[in-house]
Amino acid sequence: MDSNQILALQNALPPSTDVKMELKDANVYHIEVLQSPCSTLRQNQLKEKVIELLRAKKTAFGDFVLEEFQDPFIQQNIKYIALCDVELPGVEKKVIDLTTANLQIHVFQLHTDGAGTEELDEENMSAASHWILPASDFHGLWESLVYDDAIKIRLLNYATTTLMFSDKLVDSNIITWNKVVLLHGPPGTGKTSLCKALAQKLCIRFSDRYSHGQLVEINSHSLFSKWFSESGKLVMKMFQKIQELMEDPEALVCVLIDEVESLTAARKSSMNGVEPSDAIRVVNALLTQLDQIKRYPNVLILTTSNITGAIDLAFVDRADIKQFIGPPSVRAIYTIYLSCIKELMKCGVISPTHQLIDIRALEVTRFMENGATIQSLKLYNVASKSHGLSGRTLRKLPFLAHALYLQGSPVTLENYVEAMSMTVDRQFQELNDLTKS
Repeated sequence: MDSNQILALQNALPPSTDVKMELKDANVYHIEVLQSPCSTLRQNQLKEKVIELLRAKKTAFGDFVLEEFQDPFIQQNIKYIALCDVELPGVEKKVIDLTTANLQIHVFQLHTDGAGTEELDEENMSAASHWILPASDFHGLWESLVYDDAIKIRLLNYATTTLMFSDKLVDSNIITWNKVVLLHGPPGTGKTSLCKALAQKLCIRFSDRYSHGQLVEINSHSLFSKWFSESGKLVMKMFQKIQELMEDPEALVCVLIDEVESLTAARKSSMNGVEPSDAIRVVNALLTQLDQIKRYPNVLILTTSNITGAIDLAFVDRADIKQFIGPPSVRAIYTIYLSCIKELMKCGVISPTHQLIDIRALEVTRFMENGATIQSLKLYNVASKSHGLSGRTLRKLPFLAHALYLQGSPVTLENYVEAMSMTVDRQFQELNDLTKS
């Protein structure tokens, strides 16, 4: 085909702008509706009321949450209505026309039973923790995780496509996917929390398809140390229990293997002759079980690792998504601190309340100091000096600030931010002392 023929073919195609417009018009906006625990109404009844309320609201500007309602019927049956996952890192907010938008309503109720345990041997040693989803234990976890990149949306889209391809009976011999996600990076960056939050979010998003979810968190340290002597039998027994959960077509099952590098260490030690050959049979049994359960349409396997370079290639090859989760940037740290301060104001620990502005607004002002930005800039300065601390430490820091330097309630915002600044210095000093010792 010569260049003239190629040009003629390109000219015959529809303009690319039409394709972009079609994709843009196909946007779906997800509305999550938390149904009151005492409400027994059917989801369709609530969806109709929610659509009616949102159409009357007419417009939205980014994510929002509605918790107070004039309609007594809605107030009695619904805890909140939330437009979710519209605001993306680095993307400007836009006005959404709720009268014409494609709104997808997800109604759910929270399970409050907490975690159960799976025990496999005579000593009643816990092999896994088990939650029914959506669980109150993980409520709000998705929103609390802050990243500069659109990591959460990317993972959510992957999982959505995984479940959709399975439902559509796409032949996995022609198009391959293993239903395995691997999150890797340094400790304290929220990998495990993100896996749990993703499982919770999926159960909410697929509430029309699945009546409930199951999250099974495997205790990898127990699996790869205590049970070596019993070969792969207990591994198979554990996965048989997981398969029993997957036999229920009404359940979405998420299997979480935390610190999966334990698997790699066992495999390498076995191959080097350090550990008994029985150890490698345990690892191979696990890989075999992962390969077998992926044939179920209602399962997703979530894994984490703190030591990227140690992960066995046989496992890495099974992961469809390999996502690095790094330490929070200054931008993300400020957002985390801002959410903490707002919570303390809401609970009356900090008083009087102040109107702090989000990171986008600070960037628009180019961090210029004036009456409207001064308190926000002080908090941003604390965020800047916090760079290098783990996400786990950042969420703990407002508590430590009060415990170490404040006490009592209420506390002024200015004093609280100053205490946080001193706590950041103390954290780095403690880390330095630990390194020396």
